[in-house]
Amino acid sequence: MLFADRAEAGALLAERLRDAHDPVVLALPRGGVAVAEPIARRLGAVLDVLVTRKIGYPGQPELGVGAVAEGGEPVFDLMLLRRLGLTPESVADVVEQERRELARRVSVYRGDRPLPPLEGREVIVVDDGLATGGTARAALRAVGTAKPDKVTLAVPVGARDTVRSLRKEADEVVVLLAPVDFMAVGQWYERFDQLSDDDVLELLREAGSR
Repeated sequence: MLFADRAEAGALLAERLRDAHDPVVLALPRGGVAVAEPIARRLGAVLDVLVTRKIGYPGQPELGVGAVAEGGEPVFDLMLLRRLGLTPESVADVVEQERRELARRVSVYRGDRPLPPLEGREVIVVDDGLATGGTARAALRAVGTAKPDKVTLAVPVGARDTVRSLRKEADEVVVLLAPVDFMAVGQWYERFDQLSDDDVLELLREAGSR
């Protein structure tokens, strides 16, 4: 099964989420916003972003050793850190750099507006797929500190082991595909274009206008 694009994947997820009660939908930018927009539209829900940043291995930033989400503390892959001979303290400079970039992106997407109130609410966290799950894990833990009533992670596709591990982080995980032969999120979409900040802002404006 291939999704035509993120919008189709979101529409399919929305059908699985239709029993949600007055939720807040939080999307991980950038790709997660395009999946979340049809979900929020179908549910008549508030849509906003929850900004996350991968914490990369120093000198090899594409290798993620952890992640941080706005409002939360860094979440590390401790087994990977040990294999690399690192500790959380030894990547403190990288964490600080990513916190600065996170704050910049929050300003771009939301300006001075805070996150919607989450305490006592049902929250649906959305991304376009799960590979290692580092940013999703950081996002779920950050949301948990706001004392929501229920937290659901909703993704179109994810690596099977990653999906299994994240079931401990959320009250519910809704995933349409959890293949064994997972290599990359993009392989499960016919169109998987990179989104720009302007694309994200337009999707948020469309949702806000409703």
